[in-house]
Amino acid sequence: MAARSAYKRLLYWTLLFVVIASGFSHVNAHIRYSVPEEMKKGSVIGNIAHDLGLDVRRMRAGRARIVSGENGEYTELNPDKGTLVVKERIDREQLCAETTPCSFTFEIILDNPVELHHITVEILDVNDHSPVFPKDEIKLEISESATPGARFLLGSADDPDVGVNALQNYVLSTNDFFVITQQARPGGLKYAEIALQKPLDREQHPRLALTLTAVDGGTPQRSGNMKIDITVLDANDNAPIFNQTVYKVIIAENSPKGTYITTVNASDADSETYGLVSYSLANVKSDIGGIFRLDEKTGVVTLNSLIDYEKTKKIEFDIEAKDQGGLGDSAKIIVDITDVNDNEPTISVMSFSSTVNEDAPLDTTIAIFSVKDIDAGDNGLVTCKINPYTTFKLQSSLRNYYTLVTNAVLDRERVAEYNITITATDSGSPALSSKTTLNLKISDVNDNPPSFLKPVYTTNVIENNYPGLSIFTLCAHDADSNQNARVSYFLEDTAVAGSPVASYISVNADSGVVHAVRSFDYEQMKNVRISVRAQDGGSPPLSSNVTLDIIIQDQNDNAPQVLYPVQTGGSLVAEIVPRSADVGYLVTKVVAVDVDSGQNAWLSYKLQKATDRALFEVGPQNGEIRTVRQVTDKDAVKQKLTVVVEDNGQPSRSAVVNINVAVADSFPEVLSEFTDFTHGKTYNDDLTFYLVLALATVSFLFITCLVVIISVKIYRWRQSRIFYQSNLPVIPYYPPGYTDTGVTGTLPHMYNYDVCMTTDSRKSDCKYSTLGGHKVLVMDQSFTETLQRTLEENEFLDDPEFPNARQKPPNNDWRLPANQRPGPSGAAARPEEGPAGAVVGTGPWPNPPTEAEQLQALMAAANEVSEATATLGPRYNAQYVPDYRQNVYIPGSTATLTANPQQQVPQQALPPPQALPPAEAPKAAPTPASKKKVTKKDKK
Repeated sequence: MAARSAYKRLLYWTLLFVVIASGFSHVNAHIRYSVPEEMKKGSVIGNIAHDLGLDVRRMRAGRARIVSGENGEYTELNPDKGTLVVKERIDREQLCAETTPCSFTFEIILDNPVELHHITVEILDVNDHSPVFPKDEIKLEISESATPGARFLLGSADDPDVGVNALQNYVLSTNDFFVITQQARPGGLKYAEIALQKPLDREQHPRLALTLTAVDGGTPQRSGNMKIDITVLDANDNAPIFNQTVYKVIIAENSPKGTYITTVNASDADSETYGLVSYSLANVKSDIGGIFRLDEKTGVVTLNSLIDYEKTKKIEFDIEAKDQGGLGDSAKIIVDITDVNDNEPTISVMSFSSTVNEDAPLDTTIAIFSVKDIDAGDNGLVTCKINPYTTFKLQSSLRNYYTLVTNAVLDRERVAEYNITITATDSGSPALSSKTTLNLKISDVNDNPPSFLKPVYTTNVIENNYPGLSIFTLCAHDADSNQNARVSYFLEDTAVAGSPVASYISVNADSGVVHAVRSFDYEQMKNVRISVRAQDGGSPPLSSNVTLDIIIQDQNDNAPQVLYPVQTGGSLVAEIVPRSADVGYLVTKVVAVDVDSGQNAWLSYKLQKATDRALFEVGPQNGEIRTVRQVTDKDAVKQKLTVVVEDNGQPSRSAVVNINVAVADSFPEVLSEFTDFTHGKTYNDDLTFYLVLALATVSFLFITCLVVIISVKIYRWRQSRIFYQSNLPVIPYYPPGYTDTGVTGTLPHMYNYDVCMTTDSRKSDCKYSTLGGHKVLVMDQSFTETLQRTLEENEFLDDPEFPNARQKPPNNDWRLPANQRPGPSGAAARPEEGPAGAVVGTGPWPNPPTEAEQLQALMAAANEVSEATATLGPRYNAQYVPDYRQNVYIPGSTATLTANPQQQVPQQALPPPQALPPAEAPKAAPTPASKKKVTKKDKK
C-alpha cells in the first residue's frame, strides 16, 4: 500500500514537472534534496549554483530568491555562495506527522532573464523520540476464573518517528502468569495484549505488578515503560462485545464544538455488576485525544474542538469497552472530514520593479506573482484581475503564475504613481478573495522643456542705477522632476548699441535674477531688449527662450546747458543797450537746453542778481531779457546780470549765466568804461584739497626715497666690509648687460674707472685707478679668474724685468687748455695735476675710444661740472664751462646727444670750428668741496 502511494506521488510530480517545463520556457530544472531533520541553523542543504549549472555572479545579478513556498521559513538562499542552507530547525514530526516521505517544495526565481526552478527538500527521520504510553500506569482487574489463553488489552505506545525509528515491539517483565503478544491494526498501528498462561489464584496472589516496555528500532534504541497493576477478582466469564467493529462518520471542517459524531454500543452477557460496561478512548494520540469527547457511560462521541481539513483529512481512533470484571472489547471510529471554503487565496509577489521610466514601451514587465488557495476542488480554483485595467494587464503562461505588464503609454506629468490592486478570487460558495496593492512610481524622463508664462516680459529701470541692481526675476517652470526640472538661465549673445549684451546685463544662472552690469543713461539708450534661454538639467537638455524688454526711465541728472550767451574764460563780452531804449527793449535772449526728457527738460528763467533790478527783467518761459523802464542818463554804464536757468525735475537742477550789459550810445564809450572792468573769480573749494594732497604725496615720496638710499648705503658698506675681511676666493660676476670691448678700441680693458658718488651736498668725487691699484679686481674675459690669480698677475706686472708689461698712461694732451685741445669740445687738465676745484672735462685718449666709453666719460664729466657749478655759485663764469648737460659730443662722430627734453631738433652735424678768443680759465680758490675731496682721498 505504501509503495503504491509513493508511486502515485512520484507520477504526480513527474507530470507536474512536464507541464511546467512545457508551459514556462524559463523553468530550467527540478532538484530534489534529502536532509535529516533537526539540522543546525546555517547547515548547507545543497549547492544550488552547482546543481543548476549557474554561476554565482548570475545568481547575484538575477537577485536569486525563494518564492511561493508553504514552508519557506525553513530554508534560505545564500546568493553569494550559491548554496541552500537551513534557516530554522526542521522537525519532521511537526511538519509531516506520520506522512512519508516527508518533503516540501518551493521555487527559486531569477531576474533578467526570468528563470524559475523548483526545489524539493525531503526530510529524513531521525530517532529523536522515544515511545510514550498514554498513561504511566494502568490498573487491570482480572477474575480468578479467567481461563488460560484469555487476553487482556494493554493499549499501544506512541512514537512520532517513522520507519525503523518507529515503535517495533513490546516487552513484558518476567512473571509466571502472563505472556505478551503483539498485534497490528490494518493501519499498521502496533498494540500489546497479555495472555493468561495459567489460572490465577486470588488467595495466593491477590495483586500482580508488571512492567510493559515499548522499544523502537532506531540507533541508539529508545524505549518507554508503563506499569501494569493487576487486581485479581472473582470470576467473570463474559466479556463486552461491540455491535460493530468499525464506525464511519463524515463531518465538515470547522464544525462547531459539541457537534455529534456517533454513539458506540457494547453488550455484556453477565449480570449485575459484571454486566455494566464503561467506554474509554484507546490507542489515541495526544493531538487527537483533545479533538473528541466520549461519554464513558452512554458511549456518545462529540466534537470537542475545531477540525481543519487542510491539516487533517481523516481521523482514526479506538474505543474500548470494559465490564466490571475487567473483560473488554474494542472498536474503531473513522472520521472523514469534508472541505469547506474557509481559506482566502494568497498572492505571492516574486518579482516587482517599484519604478519604471515613463518612456517604457508597451508590454514592459512590472511584476511577477503567483496565487494559491489551499482549499480543495472548486474552492481552490483562483482567478485574478487588476485595477486599473486600462493601463496595465495580466499575462499568464503557467497555472497560478501571472506577469503584470504595461498596456498603455505612461506619462509621469499626468500620473506620477500608480497603486495597482491585484484581486484573487476563488470559485467557492460563497467565494473568497484577497487583495494586494503594488505602488509603482513612474521615473521621470526629460521630455518637457522649461516654459515661461509669457513670451515677452517688460520691466522699467531708472537711469543712473548702481551696477548690480536687480532689475527683474525670470521664472520658468519645468513639468519634469528632480534634475530634469532644475532650470538654469543663460543670456543669449546679442548686441546692444554695437556692444555685447553681457556688458550691460547679466543673468543669475540659478535664480533667474536679471542684474544691471553698468549704469544706464537714458540720454544714450532708451531701452534694452535681451533674450534669455532657460535650460533644464536633463540629458540631453531642453530649453526655451524668452524676451525681456527693459525700458529705461529718465531721471533729472542733467543740468540745463546755456547755449547763448557763450561764457568765455578770458574774453569780455557785453550786450550794448542804447540810452534811448524804450520799455520792453530786447537786450538779449538766454538760450538753454536740457538733454533730459519730459518735465525734467522744462526750463524756467529768473533774474538772480542785477546791478539795477528795476531796469531789467527776464521772461520766465523764453529767457528774453528786456528793459522794464526807460533808460536814463543816471543809469550806470556797466550793468551785470546773473540769470538762473532751472528745470522742472525733482530735485531741480539749474545753471547760472552772467551777462554784461553796457548802457551806452557809442562803442568807444563802452570800450573806455570796460577797460578796468574786473571779473570776479570763482574760487574753487576743491583747489585747497588738491594742493594739500599733492604736498602730502611729495613729502611721502621724499621720505621713502631717503630711507631707501640710506638702507642701500648701509647694505653696501656692510658688503664691502665682508669682502675685504674675507679670505675666500672671489668668483667674478658680470651683469647680464655687460659687454667687454676687449682690446679692439682705444681704451684697453685693463683700465678700470671707479666712480664714487656721495649723497650729501650734491658733490661727487671721481677717482681713476690704474692697473697698479691693488683694490681693483682685474677679470679675464672667460670670467674664471679668482682674486689670488689676479694678485699674482699684478706682481708679474710690477716686475722690473718686464717693463712692457704695464700699460702706459695717457699722453700729455690732457693738460692742454680748452681752446688748444684737438677735437670738437677740447679738454681740461687732469684731476691729479690741476688745482683743487678746477673744472674737469674730457680730453683725447691714447687710442680712439669706443662710443660707449666716450659717452660714459663725458656724462661723468658733465655731472662733475654741474655739481661744482651748483656748489661754487657765482665764482664760475659760464663762458668757460661748456654746458655738457645740454649737448654731449662724441669724438669722431657727427651725432649730438641732447639732454634737454625741450630741444627736440637733433643736430645732424657739428658746425665748422671757429677761433675762440684767447682766454684762460680763472683760478678758483679752494672750496669746501675741493677740500673735502682731498680729505676723502687721504682717508682712503
